[in-house]
Amino acid sequence: MIKAVLFDMDDTLLDINLTAFMSAYVADTSRILSSISGAPTFLFGMAYARGYLAVSNDARADGLTNQEVFNAEFERVSGVPVGDAAIADAIGYYEREILPRRGTGLVAARPMPGGLDAIERAGELGLSVALATNPSFSENCIHARMGWAGIEDAPFLRVSHSGNSTRLKPKARYYEEFVSAIGLAPSECLMVGNDARRDFPRPNIGMRTAYVGHTHPRRAIWCGRMSELADALPAIIDELNREG
Repeated sequence: MIKAVLFDMDDTLLDINLTAFMSAYVADTSRILSSISGAPTFLFGMAYARGYLAVSNDARADGLTNQEVFNAEFERVSGVPVGDAAIADAIGYYEREILPRRGTGLVAARPMPGGLDAIERAGELGLSVALATNPSFSENCIHARMGWAGIEDAPFLRVSHSGNSTRLKPKARYYEEFVSAIGLAPSECLMVGNDARRDFPRPNIGMRTAYVGHTHPRRAIWCGRMSELADALPAIIDELNREG
């Protein structure tokens, strides 16, 4: 029995130029860190890249959060302890007060047509909703993008971010931790996402995925546009419940 719908965010509920967003974020925060530490800004671009690689490393066997792994590698490369309270406060201020205004221009962030309709339809069907976005960014960054998507007030049971997750998509561990935190099993959740690689748990853990991207993955139980999902959702849920 399906009890919850998990939504991806970027290019699912949020139409965004993610490359431009990441470039702006790294450039802005690198200038802040350079001002604090006196180190050249280019050093932080390298530290960001190495930090994200450490978080996504398939060989990880630790139980640390993604943020903890990122912070440790960032400090190792740059020498700047981004987990230090004063530095974290400076970055946190930027993420809360300035980043929300950076969604224009090349970032071109706006709600994905049909996204809110799909969330509302899930609620009408008696289903819980949660935001299972790839947890490679901080909670503040996630909330800034939720604002751009117009979903900051959606009744999500859980929102994943780098501080509450120990793996990235498509790792089964990420999905297992996520659904466990909302008291459900993978088989009781429907994932909705646009990424044919990341939005299907690997290995398969019995969670089904409705795909709103541009291809037709074999594992998808439905393929279409986000603008079509709200109308399709009742039939999708009925079919999954009949399958048991």
